[in-house]
Amino acid sequence: MNLVIMGPPGAGKGTQADFIKAAYKIPHISTGDMFREAVKNATELGLEAKGYMEAGKLVPDEVTIGIIKERLGQDDCQEGFMLDGFPRTTPQAEALDQVLAGMGRKIEVVLNIFVPREVLLERILNRVTCNNCKTIYNLRFLDDHETCAKCGGELGYRSDDRGEIAKTRLEVYLEQTMPLLQYYQERQVLNSVDGNREAPEVFEEIREILEKI
Repeated sequence: MNLVIMGPPGAGKGTQADFIKAAYKIPHISTGDMFREAVKNATELGLEAKGYMEAGKLVPDEVTIGIIKERLGQDDCQEGFMLDGFPRTTPQAEALDQVLAGMGRKIEVVLNIFVPREVLLERILNRVTCNNCKTIYNLRFLDDHETCAKCGGELGYRSDDRGEIAKTRLEVYLEQTMPLLQYYQERQVLNSVDGNREAPEVFEEIREILEKI
């Protein structure tokens, strides 16, 4: 099963990705993961990406696509994969389709987790992350606002989850994503999932979608 999971900041995408990974035993691949692995392995494309990153520049699409091709060619992706954070634009989606076609594969399902804008902002502004294990919490549901319940690590805010920065991130995401959703809608692989529910309920709907693949 080859899928793309999408959702704005605060939609609960990370939680659902963890559920999917555990249930279907496919790797959860984020753009950051791919870059870090390529750089760690010192591949030609990884070293090229590292140069852009160290210079504070965006990694060009052609380099990113090359790194994705490297990653999807690895053994753990042969039974399927879940892409997170890529593609972000229609040209990236088109390039991804070309890469997969060359492998005799295709994107079988796109999950778009949607949540009302006001709920997203409330979640983002109350979101804290463990600095150690990276578990995400909502302050509204925590008795201890300083310590991670899983590992005892210190909780903190992401710098881009605060005030106007959070609002800007959300607006940029929504603006960029609309054409991409249309792209996948036209290819009849887009499935929109209501994320404004408890996480297990959201996953049950996702499971029903994936069981049909």
